[in-house]
Amino acid sequence: MTPAVSVDPILLRDASQKAIAGGALTPAEAMVLYRGLDQPSLGLLANDVRMRLNPPHADGKARVTYIVDRNLNPTNVCVTDCGFCAFYRSPGDADAYILPREVIYQKVDELIAKGGIQLLLQGGHHPRLKSDWFAELFRDLKSRYPQVWIHGMSPPEITHLSKLEKRPVRDVLLDLKAAGLDSIPGGGAEILVERVRKVIAPKKATTDEWLEVYRQWAKLGGKGTATMMFGHVESDAERIEHMTRVRDLQTETGGVFTAFIPWTFQPENTAMGKAFLADRGGSKATVAEYLRTLSLSRLYLQNVPHVQSSFVTQGMKVCQIGLSMGADDFGSAMLEENVVSSAGCAHPTSIPEIERHIKDAGFVPQRRNMMYEPVETPATDKFGKPVADKKAVVSSAEA
Repeated sequence: MTPAVSVDPILLRDASQKAIAGGALTPAEAMVLYRGLDQPSLGLLANDVRMRLNPPHADGKARVTYIVDRNLNPTNVCVTDCGFCAFYRSPGDADAYILPREVIYQKVDELIAKGGIQLLLQGGHHPRLKSDWFAELFRDLKSRYPQVWIHGMSPPEITHLSKLEKRPVRDVLLDLKAAGLDSIPGGGAEILVERVRKVIAPKKATTDEWLEVYRQWAKLGGKGTATMMFGHVESDAERIEHMTRVRDLQTETGGVFTAFIPWTFQPENTAMGKAFLADRGGSKATVAEYLRTLSLSRLYLQNVPHVQSSFVTQGMKVCQIGLSMGADDFGSAMLEENVVSSAGCAHPTSIPEIERHIKDAGFVPQRRNMMYEPVETPATDKFGKPVADKKAVVSSAEA
């Protein structure tokens, strides 16, 4: 997106007042705010909306939430060949894998030992693993670890299973839900515009297919998150179109999305690298662009209760700044993250460091679950350190 430019001040005033009052901005009004306000003004406006939607508690301080979980990738085999992904492997590659059940158990044991409560379970589009394989895995995990929330199977993975098995998306979801699937992460959204998807992920689920998974999941009483990976070949208008699709489905379903999570494409180590972007008129998003887009999402998606600031792509300091520019969530404290880090982007830290950055930004850190309900923080010793070993590697990827 472009920096602030001269815009009719009356249009700017009207759009700003509409956003503060909780009105649903039109795409044209969103563009007016994005292009007409400088970053501090855009951020302050977004922060006003954030404070209205997630106000301070009785002590006068606003909370910033985070969750402790683990990213589990049962397989890295994928047949969609997305150019932006450095994680996947083709069937038959030497380093292609399907995790043995014993390895999965070990990873979940480590999650529980660190105080984690959620398993973020995503993988590739494997040509032979069908829904019964995943259902068996979920039943097994729920039998062994009933306290662990399974946040798994992004919409493109569900669409893949539906096509592989030649049966409706709803039936696949019913089976997985009965087996123990608790919620769905918003991975694979990228940009929900077909022109863009045909360039960056032509074999992946279409925009309508991605949305249909969440439409059917909502009918089953399910919840999930919405994401946006930007900073490649999309235009300003197409980012807003993506947000419009999310907002419209949120209204239609009565609130299937608990949060919106925007992050920037990382071209390193990917087939869709810098040369690809240059050839197609795209470029990697800057820090300023990330913060402006974050603020815009808070203004535009006022029917989505939470917006997450991402430090896995931007770093801790930028993520911290985002907390004053519309975001109210710091993401996931993961014991493992493989997808974004495969592209050469990683900002590891500890859980106490997350809490310190939240406090330094003027907020109170609050652990949460996927439904954004408060979770008790484990006790600390006399030095303020957690009693349990909590040196988890963390990220904010697709929580």
